[in-house]
Amino acid sequence: MAKYSFEFKKQAVQAYLNGEGSYAYLAKKFGMPPGRDIRKWVKAYTTYGNDGLKRSRENKNYTFDFKMSVVELYLSSEISYQELALSVGIANPVTLTKWVNDFRIAGPDALRAKKKGRKKVLDTPDKKQTIQTTETTSINISAEYIKQLEDELLKLRIENAYLKELRRLRLEEETLLKKQRESFTASEESSN
Repeated sequence: MAKYSFEFKKQAVQAYLNGEGSYAYLAKKFGMPPGRDIRKWVKAYTTYGNDGLKRSRENKNYTFDFKMSVVELYLSSEISYQELALSVGIANPVTLTKWVNDFRIAGPDALRAKKKGRKKVLDTPDKKQTIQTTETTSINISAEYIKQLEDELLKLRIENAYLKELRRLRLEEETLLKKQRESFTASEESSN
């Protein structure tokens, strides 16, 4: 998808607002593919002014509740992504498309904020720390930690099964080669 400068978008929008032609005519005049780009730009310009045509460089974070309400609004009404984005104050309708698709694939959890950065590793206790008795130590295992352990266990089980199968195939290949050698040496001895 081609990226257009602010000046180019403004020129195309002004041409449409001045009545110089239809969306298709202006797309052809400006050497653009006949799509809906100019239509989107005009709607964005009439709603937000010049800011609607500028590319936003800031990463906006939306709350889970906001995302859910927008997705539910889209799914329950027959409004387009473009119109909904303009009505709720989101400059890029592709953001809504992604939310709706993620929701359809994975449910509401797909709209929750993802943690960024490295996963935490278990801290090993320092030698300076005293060992507390099990009676006084309360164990606090979070659901996320349990999920990480279950994922790791599944990966290890898969790896173990793979290695067992690989070993079985190697042994099978070795026995086949051994049989071939034996039959080859037996055929040589019989020919001599």
